[in-house]
Amino acid sequence: MESEDFDIESLNKRMSGALNSLKSDFHGLRTGRASSAMLDSVLVELYGNQIPINQCATINVPEPRMVTVNVWDKGNVTIVEKAIISSGLGINPVSDGSILRLPIPELNEERRKELSKLAGTYAEQARVAVRNVRRDGMDKIKKLKNDSMSEDDAKIWSDEIQELTDSTISMIDKFLNEKQSEIMQI
Repeated sequence: MESEDFDIESLNKRMSGALNSLKSDFHGLRTGRASSAMLDSVLVELYGNQIPINQCATINVPEPRMVTVNVWDKGNVTIVEKAIISSGLGINPVSDGSILRLPIPELNEERRKELSKLAGTYAEQARVAVRNVRRDGMDKIKKLKNDSMSEDDAKIWSDEIQELTDSTISMIDKFLNEKQSEIMQI
């Protein structure tokens, strides 16, 4: 059943990449507990480049409701502070020299709903990415069917791609449900 020109593994890897990206996005969503991972998505404009916050500061979690960001270059403290404020995490840093303290407030019902909606947006972006991979695979099959692939092989590969797509999207939905229930419970 293996066609020389068609590689389902590359499609599988791309769909897995969408899943991993979703997990990473979900990791950055604040759920009421302090976590250094919540700052993973924060990019800081330094030296003309957008760099992750962990490349210009040390991030620690000294207590359950506090994250500290120790900025290595004292001149960049305000830039890092602005990046955290504009990140949409809903955290207001308190500057203490080169250290920013990020008190993690309790989530109110409105903020939980916002975060739950944001999780849904991330999941939809992952679904779109998976569907794009599916479309690329189906286009490749159509092209091969016109050139060298038999009708039967094209049908088998199309079914395989659809099965892979369905299972990946169901994993996305599962992760979304878990994350939304985690957000709403706290």
